[in-house]
Amino acid sequence: MRLRLPRPPGVVRRFWARHPRLTDTLIALLYWMPAVGFTLLVAIPPASRPPIPLLIAGLVVITCGAAALLLRRSRPWTTFIAASVATLAAAPMLGTADIALIPFALYAIAIYRSARAAWIAFGVSAPVATLAHGLAGPGTGEDRGFWLLAFDGGLPSAVLALIVVLIANNLGNRRRYVDALVDRARRLERESQQLAQLAALDERARIAREMHDIVSHSLTVMVTLAEGSAAIAPEDAERAQDGMRRVAETGRSALGDMRRMLGVLTESETATGAALAPQPGVVDLHDLVERFRTAGLPVRFTSRGTEPTDPSEQLAIFRIVQESLTNVLKHADSPTRVDVDVRFRRSSTTITVTDDGRGALKAADGGHGLVGMRERVALYDGTLESAPVSPQGWRTTATLSHDRNTEE
Repeated sequence: MRLRLPRPPGVVRRFWARHPRLTDTLIALLYWMPAVGFTLLVAIPPASRPPIPLLIAGLVVITCGAAALLLRRSRPWTTFIAASVATLAAAPMLGTADIALIPFALYAIAIYRSARAAWIAFGVSAPVATLAHGLAGPGTGEDRGFWLLAFDGGLPSAVLALIVVLIANNLGNRRRYVDALVDRARRLERESQQLAQLAALDERARIAREMHDIVSHSLTVMVTLAEGSAAIAPEDAERAQDGMRRVAETGRSALGDMRRMLGVLTESETATGAALAPQPGVVDLHDLVERFRTAGLPVRFTSRGTEPTDPSEQLAIFRIVQESLTNVLKHADSPTRVDVDVRFRRSSTTITVTDDGRGALKAADGGHGLVGMRERVALYDGTLESAPVSPQGWRTTATLSHDRNTEE
């Protein structure tokens, strides 16, 4: 779901926000035109007007200061430095101090940098404005002294700059606060999307493990039973028919497991029966072992201790035993004994499956089987060991860690 932000209020404000270059150009002209007109018509009386070359040079300096306002968004400090230099340079040329250019630069620093930067610039602008009024004194025809003229002109300039900084800081802080909220909302949206993707990937991995456990186990048992039934059919039709009935039962059991899993995933309100039946657990291990015995695997099952009550842990134990026995049925060559030992302890559960079959083809199993068992064991901070034993056979040992308040 995309983040939908409200539009900024006001048609005029949205227009200026969409055209920053035009805005900066108009602001520069808004300063330059009154500054030139005020300098020529009001600030410098005709009787004390400086020579034409100095007047032209002063107006050029004012024009350069106005041009620096075009950089107010991207480089406000450059604009402030240019405004300060232009104010100081134009004052002795024109015989008057410009008090408008520096406030424009202060406003830009407060809006586009920070409140701290604006106060630093204000601390610099006060002596600059004071010095500019002192330098402009000789051109006014007044002989009241440099510092007296500087103080008389610098104090109003400082007050004007202070008002500008206070207003601009208020606006700038509000703007930065809103920008921070918008940025946080966008980051939260991205994080939410990433979490959703991770959850989807985790769910896909879980489904892949469950499907592998169900399909691989059931198909292995069904293929083994079908091959045995086909082999004995000419000699013992009754046993062959019994084997095929076992194939059908195994297929129905696999379908039931798949319906249960899909029912949990879909969480349908109308799901009933097998779709809402619980996932297999420790209590189903005896039926699981019996199915493998029917498939011809000589399994001996033992369990000790108090079984865990967590359904997820019980499912993990069931799937580990199921996958281990499926590997024995698929890869062990003529095993005469398969031992399944499950020990429930207070702090852990240990599952050991050992067979004496020939061959070590299980070590090459690179599918979902061993990977799925490792992932299940990792969920409980456990360990998984799968290796051949001497003189022949294979042992798979899985340990699931937990903390239960039950006695062994």
